[in-house]
Amino acid sequence: MPVITDNDLLVALRGGEEQAFRELYVRHSGKILAFAYHLTHSAIDAEDIMQETFLRLWTSREQLPDIDHVGNYIFMIARNKTVDHLRKIALQQRLIDQVWANISEISDEVEQQLDARESKALINKALLQLSPQKQIVFRLSRQQGLSHDEIGQQLQLSKSRVKNLLVETLKHIRCFLARHSSLLAIFFQLACAPLLLR
Repeated sequence: MPVITDNDLLVALRGGEEQAFRELYVRHSGKILAFAYHLTHSAIDAEDIMQETFLRLWTSREQLPDIDHVGNYIFMIARNKTVDHLRKIALQQRLIDQVWANISEISDEVEQQLDARESKALINKALLQLSPQKQIVFRLSRQQGLSHDEIGQQLQLSKSRVKNLLVETLKHIRCFLARHSSLLAIFFQLACAPLLLR
């Protein structure tokens, strides 16, 4: 039985064969995911980059050029997606310190508008759905006022890793609040508005 090469699959993909696309995904998604995770240190972001890479491959299938090394071509798409992501993160990190400096004041405004027990209970429920590491990082930053460097030293994490964990935690809490309390979510959205613009 002849071996089906990546180039054979590429030809079939140009013709719109979903099975060829699935096979290319099986062959190359693991490497792309590992590459993206190595650079972003975020499983969520790495998964997004991997999915966007193969979405691009599928949507542009009819315009795919003649490619000698299909794996390298897919990797090139992933590399570009990762670079775009890191550029966004760089913009985010310029603002995240300011956000966390102001979040206590925003939280005070929230508690003036809502029952303090309700707001704290909802945030605590949201935190309980996260990993212990994210809970600790959030509480060290929000409740103890530690800087990213101080948190990193205490938990033996890099500063960039601490920042990524805080961004992911903010996103999770915002989504949780949106499902449970529209008013609280609006105030939390104001606290995180710069994160959404970067």
